[in-house]
Amino acid sequence: MAERVLGGQTAQKRDAVPGLFLLRETTRSDFEATIYEPIVCLILQGSKETTVGPETVSLSQGQFVVVSHDLPVLARITEASPQTPYLAVVIRLELAVLRGLYDEVGEMGLQETGAKSLVVSGATPDIVDVLRRYMGLADNAVEADVLAPLIRKELHFRLLMSSSGAMLRSLIRRDSHASNISRAIATLRAEFRNPLEVAELARSVGMSTSSFHKHFKAITMTTPLRYQKELRLAEARRLLRTGTQPVSETALAVGYESPSQFSREYSRKFGKSPRQDTLKGSSRCRFRGRGASVGDG
Repeated sequence: MAERVLGGQTAQKRDAVPGLFLLRETTRSDFEATIYEPIVCLILQGSKETTVGPETVSLSQGQFVVVSHDLPVLARITEASPQTPYLAVVIRLELAVLRGLYDEVGEMGLQETGAKSLVVSGATPDIVDVLRRYMGLADNAVEADVLAPLIRKELHFRLLMSSSGAMLRSLIRRDSHASNISRAIATLRAEFRNPLEVAELARSVGMSTSSFHKHFKAITMTTPLRYQKELRLAEARRLLRTGTQPVSETALAVGYESPSQFSREYSRKFGKSPRQDTLKGSSRCRFRGRGASVGDG
């Protein structure tokens, strides 16, 4: 699989194969703030670190990570060079496919785990095989049309049966805390520019405020207000790096009422002022999601 990525650009989206991204980086990086969407990512070569709240996980060759919820993270590549680049394959997870499989196979007798939104495991032969076959569809549009839905369903099934299965089943059960938090996150992603009433958001997903706070933090490793701030700052950085509007307009565009407060929080988050970032641009490719960047695994 690594050979398919070696000849590519920094990041490639394979349009013939839905949700497939191939990643290649030739240098180590500083921590970058980004938003991980629900994905599975297999590290083919090199290594990286991802920080979620107070926890940092290391990912290296032969490991895969499954993310169940949209997560604000800090991520950096720790092992990469022109001779031995960082290589990874990323596939977006589809909740509709997971729910359909859950309706077919149920709990399958697998043991439940505590609240999680990110699980790192060693890649098993069945996971590697299905990812290899899914990547191979990029070479044949006809095969991709016919086989991609079948292999994508198999991949989701393999993940449900893997060490990430309990986390994913908790996400797709409609009466679970994880499912409720996922719905709340979808609202936050869509409305992060607006003032946040946590009690109202909790009511909208059928939870008490205290229970909502508890389970939101258990899953995302942060609070709802902090999560909203992370979304605002991630989107602000994206806008600033296009260099198309002033700092004060950017602050208002992402929901800040005070440009000075925005500048303080931006500087605290990224270690440089918004103005310093305005014309810098970004040499690193990030997939664009629902208003903020999507993590690269």
